[in-house]
Amino acid sequence: MGQVHVLTGISRRRRWSEEEKRALVAEAFGPGVVVADVARRADLNSGQIYRWRKELRTTSEGFAQVVVSGGLPVVATAPEATIEVMVGSGGQVRLPISVSPDLANAIVRALVGR
Repeated sequence: MGQVHVLTGISRRRRWSEEEKRALVAEAFGPGVVVADVARRADLNSGQIYRWRKELRTTSEGFAQVVVSGGLPVVATAPEATIEVMVGSGGQVRLPISVSPDLANAIVRALVGR
């Protein structure tokens, strides 16, 4: 038999902190994870996790986490230099250093939004 939750008091809704929402969204969209399984364990509807993901994307400040990895020093002239952007969802793009900021912004937004 399933669990029964009795909510008492004035508020009958559960409140999720931003950290809890971020943790559940990150877990739900990890490689090989099924969103419905994460939602079931958290006693949520899977649609709520998708809504949180959308809200977290729109409330971001336009910046993503950047990881700089060590390696061989890059020596290149300006036309050969590139900016490499990798998104957690597996997307990746390399832009020439000469790309306009507006075009780079549009490309990165399209990559993150896919």
